[in-house]
Amino acid sequence: MNNDLAETSELLTHLKMQLVKEPSAEVYVAPPFTSLYHAFQTLKDTPVKVAAQNVHFEKKGAYTGEISAQMLQSVGVTTVIIGHSERRAQFNETSEILAKKVSAAIEAGMMVIFCFGEELKERKEGAHFDVVKSQLTEGIFHLKAEDWDKVILAYEPVWAIGTGETASPEQAQEVHAFVRKTIAEKYNDEIAGNVSILYGGSVKPDNAREIFGKEDVDGGLIGGASLNAIDFLAIVNAFE
Repeated sequence: MNNDLAETSELLTHLKMQLVKEPSAEVYVAPPFTSLYHAFQTLKDTPVKVAAQNVHFEKKGAYTGEISAQMLQSVGVTTVIIGHSERRAQFNETSEILAKKVSAAIEAGMMVIFCFGEELKERKEGAHFDVVKSQLTEGIFHLKAEDWDKVILAYEPVWAIGTGETASPEQAQEVHAFVRKTIAEKYNDEIAGNVSILYGGSVKPDNAREIFGKEDVDGGLIGGASLNAIDFLAIVNAFE
């Protein structure tokens, strides 16, 4: 919940001015609902795609304050983040709710960025693999194999979000490799190898290249650093 329309416009203008025409990475921005249409209009002639931060699982009805996949599509948005740790923790979004959101978005033809990750207590207890497997199983493993071309995964260890703490590149790689193995066991090696798995958790310009250099880390879900165009572009350019 950052940046009003004017602030979003300023940030996107800086991105447009400084982003290379063909960046080495696929780039998304995910502003608040109130700025989505403006972002789409501003960026439609650039390689940058626009994602929403959330979606409801129904198409319409008595759900005051909610936004459906169809509403997002009507303003040019075709990608949505589902399962962010803050939605899970602060808004009590259960795996059952998230599974319904995933289904609604996929059925509407949207791309889904599905987030998962353990809390500090779970990491210290050595339960992080179990937590990650459970969140994947309950939240997204109901999809058919053919749906996975519309899925991007984002591992975000909760203890490393906004804390200044960062999972080491080795810790990130370990979990990402585990995720691929888990997907291969549920589906097949092809899906496991093709799905993009992002790392989210205090990624900054000075650590991005090392994190992204790991074999199973395909990119980042960037938080605070994305609010500064220079920092965000430096992270994008870490792929070059």
